[in-house]
Amino acid sequence: MAGFKTHISTSTMVGVVYGYWGVATQGMSIESGLLAGGLCSVAGMLPDLDSDTGVPLRETTLFLSAVIPILMVERFRDMGLSHEAMALAAMLIYVLIRFVVVEFFRRYTVHRGMWHSIPAALSAALAAYLIMPCPSEAIRVYKSLAVLAGFLTHLILDEIWSLDFSGGGMRVKKSFGTALKFFGNNWWANISAWGKLLLLCYIAWGDHGILDRLRQRVRLERERYSIPESAWPTDPSSFYPLPDRPEESQPAASLQPSDSWQAQPSASKRIADPGDRPALPHEQWR
Repeated sequence: MAGFKTHISTSTMVGVVYGYWGVATQGMSIESGLLAGGLCSVAGMLPDLDSDTGVPLRETTLFLSAVIPILMVERFRDMGLSHEAMALAAMLIYVLIRFVVVEFFRRYTVHRGMWHSIPAALSAALAAYLIMPCPSEAIRVYKSLAVLAGFLTHLILDEIWSLDFSGGGMRVKKSFGTALKFFGNNWWANISAWGKLLLLCYIAWGDHGILDRLRQRVRLERERYSIPESAWPTDPSSFYPLPDRPEESQPAASLQPSDSWQAQPSASKRIADPGDRPALPHEQWR
């Protein structure tokens, strides 16, 4: 059986190739390619969650409990959670993975059981699909397939290590066929594995409708507590009032007498320029 270092190094190399393929040929961003490569690398450790003790179980659960809340930030936003609620949800997810999920795998799984199988790989990919909602469906599927690729890399390595080529020939070990399988020897484990896969398929199929309803509810709540656009002032000066300016003096309008009345001069003008003075020669007014 391949060791922990062999699994993590091989899944990392597959993740590098997968990330480069997405960026170079599928039009993915560099950030999406790097994240997909990292997911493929970590997914190479997921099948060893059924080991009761050891480095794989400890390292995998520690990494997942820290990374999964970060990957669920977009899901938290769709749910309309505040920053405090997001932090609380992240702590609850950490406790759930570190103590509940780990204890579940220790009690109800056996090494090389149905968790080492094709249905388990598909379930892991669907779980990643539900954890990481994305506005682009192509990017979401691309990241989910990275988890599937890393999981299958682990299973393929287990099958390769089930063949013994020492001594100049090939010998098939008893563990051959216990990784890449669709059914195991325990019928209850088969029902549980396939039941979880069908449940995840059903949830993933209706996830778009769930996301649309969550986003609509968040949008309606924000509109309820916001100022309607009809009440917004249209005059920019109402936001930033301008200082008072002195009114500019306007020129007096010329007086146009009408036919029915004649404009009369003022008293001061009549005194300064009497109209009934006698006509005298120009020399006498000097």
